[in-house]
This record gives sequence, structure tokens and C-alpha cells, in this order.
Amino acid sequence: MGDSLTDNGNNNNLITLAKANYLPYGIDFSGGPSGRFSNGRIIPDFLAEFLGFDKAPPPFSIANGPQILKGVNYASGASGILDDTAIIVGDRISLNRQLFNHGLTVSKITLLVGNATLAREHLKTCLYFVNMGSNDYLLNYLQPRISLSSTFYTPQQFAEKLINQYSKQLRELYNYGARKVVVFGLGLLGCTPGMLARSPNVNGSSCIYSNISKVVEPFNNGLKPLVDTLNNNLQEAQFIFINTTSISLVDTSTLGIKVTTEPCCVVSETDVLCAPDKIPCSNRNEYTFWDNYHPSEVYTRAAIARAYEAASLNDVYPFDIRRLAQL
Repeated sequence: MGDSLTDNGNNNNLITLAKANYLPYGIDFSGGPSGRFSNGRIIPDFLAEFLGFDKAPPPFSIANGPQILKGVNYASGASGILDDTAIIVGDRISLNRQLFNHGLTVSKITLLVGNATLAREHLKTCLYFVNMGSNDYLLNYLQPRISLSSTFYTPQQFAEKLINQYSKQLRELYNYGARKVVVFGLGLLGCTPGMLARSPNVNGSSCIYSNISKVVEPFNNGLKPLVDTLNNNLQEAQFIFINTTSISLVDTSTLGIKVTTEPCCVVSETDVLCAPDKIPCSNRNEYTFWDNYHPSEVYTRAAIARAYEAASLNDVYPFDIRRLAQL
């Protein structure tokens, strides 16, 4: 479950501005444009690879039959923890709607395996990945022209509002049978090209400490205690937290990345996504960002590799995805 960082096609048939099923998106993906907000593969593709699957689970919009037993991707570009996040872009599948869709999948799994007991046994062995919250800031709190959130809430109050809602949603996922759940934190939103363009006095180094990064910090700080609370109060629960901010601070020059503050593609007038059919940079492996907000394939692979097998104690809590998969 998630937003455009993990959407692999669920938005393709929605009436929305949040679509990536056109070139240059997918220019390096084996099937071409697929709805992935990247030049190539995204988070679920690398998670599937590291976990030993042939390919990532299909989007919910086309998943059917026995294939759902191997996984389903519910993520939707522009979606948020809050239902009203990103209302300006048109349709998107909020986390509440993604959970509803998962409930439909659980019902189908019950029919496929024969009864509810067998379905529960199957579901408790699965891994669940939830990557939400970025748009609740980028397309809500940090957009005073389209949202009143920053008028009504301080950053701390808004973070608490998100965490409270997120807690209810993760408990609902647990009630559907999930036991092994990976919760991704937010990255350095203030260091994205889109946010840097709005902050003329901030650069690629100082963005780590920018006002935007400080606004997001209370939400990230609340995720580790949330994981502890869920693990302590829900029987057999194994929630883990991926510290995306910590992973973002790694020196990317060792990966061959040279451009960290500019998008590789030509960004459209919306100031978010790639302009259709415009030729992107040729040295895509040297860019952190593909467009104004979404990472390139090469950066995504490196980040998910650290989430899967942590290189630092700061990257994950209480342990990494590899260990969770072994439980």
C-alpha cells in the first residue's frame, strides 16, 4: 500500500492528473510506460527481487484469480493517509480505500483456499508494505493555497493527527490478518527538486535542516513509537520501521550519482511530473531524481537494498526486512 513511490499502474484508468503511463516514464522499464513514476523499476520491483520473486505483485486494478495469492499492489499516486489529501489532482485511492480494496482481496482469497481459517493462515505468512504520508505534506499541509491544514494545525498537531489516523489504519490491516508489516518513513521532502525550487535560499546541503524538513520531522519521529505500540498491543504483530531519512543521508557519490538536486526529465508546467514525450537526460544513472519528486531507478535500488539488509542501526527499527521475512 502506498502512493506514487509504489504505484505500479493503479492510477492508469483513473480520472486524475497523477498518472505516469506515458513516455518518458518507463523509458528504462522492460515493458515501457506502465504507470510507474520512474524511468525504470520502483520500490515493489526491488522488494520482489530481493525476496526472491520473479516479479512484483500486479496492481489491484488488474489482479485476479490465483495470482492474488502471491500478492497485490494497492498503491495509488497522490494518495494519502487522509482522505482529502491531493483532492486537487482528481481521483486517487486513499489509504482508507486501499484497505477497503484489500478487504475485497481477503474475501477472494477465502474463496480460493476454501475457508476463513486457511485464509488467515495464509495472510499471516505474507509481508505487507505501507509507504504513506508524503502527499499529506506535499499535496496538503505544505500547500496553503489549496489546503487550510497549516492554518488550523501546527506541525506537531498535524503530525499527531496523521499518526492517530495511521494507527487506526494499520490496526485495520492487522484485523484483516496482517502480522508482518513494514512501515516506511518519509524521506527528506525538502531536498526534492520541486521543494528546492520553492525555496530559493536553500541548497542541496542546507535542505536537510530547512523549514520543510522540520515540518515533516514530527511525523517521522512518531513512527517508531507507533511501531512499538502496535507490537506491544497486538498479538503476534511484527511491525518494523524503515528510516527513509537516515537512508537518504547516505553519500550517493559512491553509486556514481553526481546530480542530486535536479530532475533528469523535462518537468511539465505542473511543476511535478515529466512533460510527455520530451527527451530526458541520457546519463540517468547519475541522477538521484527522475522528476521533481520521484527518485530514479538507480537511487531506488540502493535505498531499498539498505532497507532490506540494513547497513546501519539507524536505517531500520527494530530490524530489517530480510529478518522480518525469515520470521
